[in-house]
Amino acid sequence: MKIRIALDLSAVFYCLWTFSSCNEVQTKPSIDTIKAINLKKGEVVVCGPAGQQFGTVGFELNASDEIKKDFNLGLSLLHSFEYDESEKVFAKIIGYDPEFALAYWGVAMSNYHPVWPTLPTMEELEKGSKSIQIAKGLGGKSKRESAYIDAMETFYKDWEKVDHRTRAINYEKSMEKLHQEYPNDKEAAIFYALALNGSADLSDKSYSQQKKAGEILNALYPGEPSHPGIIHYIIHSYDYPELAELALPAARKYASIAPSSAHAQHMPSHIFTRLGLWDECIKSNLASVEAAKCYAEGAGIKGHWDEEWHGIDYLIYAYLQKGQNDLARKQMDYSKSAERVYPENFKVAYAYAAIPARYFLENKLWKHASRLEIYPTEFPWQKFPWQKAIIHFARILGAANTGNIGLAEKELKELEMLHKTLLDQKDAYKANQVAIQIKTGEAWIQFAKGNKEEAVKLMQAAAEMEDKTDKSPVTPGEVLPARELLADLFMRLNQYDKAIEAYEADLKTRPYRFNALYGAGLAAEKTNNTQMAKAYYSKLMEIVDKNCDRVELRNAQYFLVKARLQQAIGNEQ
Repeated sequence: MKIRIALDLSAVFYCLWTFSSCNEVQTKPSIDTIKAINLKKGEVVVCGPAGQQFGTVGFELNASDEIKKDFNLGLSLLHSFEYDESEKVFAKIIGYDPEFALAYWGVAMSNYHPVWPTLPTMEELEKGSKSIQIAKGLGGKSKRESAYIDAMETFYKDWEKVDHRTRAINYEKSMEKLHQEYPNDKEAAIFYALALNGSADLSDKSYSQQKKAGEILNALYPGEPSHPGIIHYIIHSYDYPELAELALPAARKYASIAPSSAHAQHMPSHIFTRLGLWDECIKSNLASVEAAKCYAEGAGIKGHWDEEWHGIDYLIYAYLQKGQNDLARKQMDYSKSAERVYPENFKVAYAYAAIPARYFLENKLWKHASRLEIYPTEFPWQKFPWQKAIIHFARILGAANTGNIGLAEKELKELEMLHKTLLDQKDAYKANQVAIQIKTGEAWIQFAKGNKEEAVKLMQAAAEMEDKTDKSPVTPGEVLPARELLADLFMRLNQYDKAIEAYEADLKTRPYRFNALYGAGLAAEKTNNTQMAKAYYSKLMEIVDKNCDRVELRNAQYFLVKARLQQAIGNEQ
């Protein structure tokens, strides 16, 4: 069900355009300053059950009941990363009380996006910075309210000159101080936990900050079981292979706490994907996709909303692991038929590139992969070199596995150019992701040339690089994991024991992947390890759909039937 929450913005327009007395009182923001913020305006659009079901938030305020109600609605939306909608609510508050400082803080928070894999845009940084400056200039704030505003200022201060990570760390330290000064303020603890995740070093495999954030949130959860931020940020804190099990209770609860939030429907699938719970992942993303369609209709988006494409990428990944190629193909064809997806951002670019690449590579349709199109052609791919690299990576693997070395080497050069672009942009994480693809591509080109030892050396290096790198939250997983590709290489070289070792290592961090389970079973079969082969093939049979028509499943079924017959004959003898 689609719900619209009407916002009376007449007061906003009045203040922005005709409030001549704004300049007469020092504490009131000037007309020109407010106009420059360019607040999001309009109706809040949500989907789901009747009513504003975003969970329960109770931020203590020195304000009227009306402001408290709207402010807590804005915070609830903010905690579920419904940033456009949360800003609309804070804009509404500014409309009828332009001197309420924390509303400007809310606008600044709505433009921060601490755990997103992309940085705030220049427009968002300018808006956040101006909002905080207005908030600081207003009177009537409590010491605690001022502390929130001062902490947020540390993120936006000198944003033109200071890099994002440094500013994120500055904000985290400020929130730590605020949390220490107000230990009974639950929102301070929650936002501090979020700041810890936002400034975490993704190369730190001890996950010290994420664990600290999780401890803070888990301590709060028993007393606030319906708070969307607590349960949402628990998921983010533990969204890593080694920690994912800790987030499973939260993942199974979040969607029911905030059923009106499209993101709350999707976010649990991050944990379901980490743990290989494909049925739950599919259910989560089917709900998310429908909510995103509903939101696009209600918000008047001409085309599709980016969250729909994000959900489809996760949905296809889960379908492929269950061997449901028909459903995966249906979603892939649907995604290609769309005329427009809004906004044209990192999530959309990733989905456009990864969806077809994932389908062809997972199914080892090498010729299709080698001819993968850059689609849609009118999309601004130059803005997204990391995502575009996926297409060239798929082409390399497809070409190398069909013996078209010339094409593979041509695509490798394209990949190297994109890697240089990312280095020039000082985007170390994405540059490293493409570097892994380059190493992998080189390995399979060398294998195609007959240089087997060099191929293994390069593929081992790629796997080790990927082992040290966490996946981006925009993706359910690599289009093909490097360690799984190393295992595939060992299989091609008839080095079955090494293949088993590599498949098992892959399954530890990416459990219940179709190809890894089958590969491990086949490698065990080749070494005459019947018990191991039965274990892996049986696990594959447990997760796949009964209508799966992949040849690998038929091979596994044949082996299991033959093994049972041999055992029965042996028992009779």
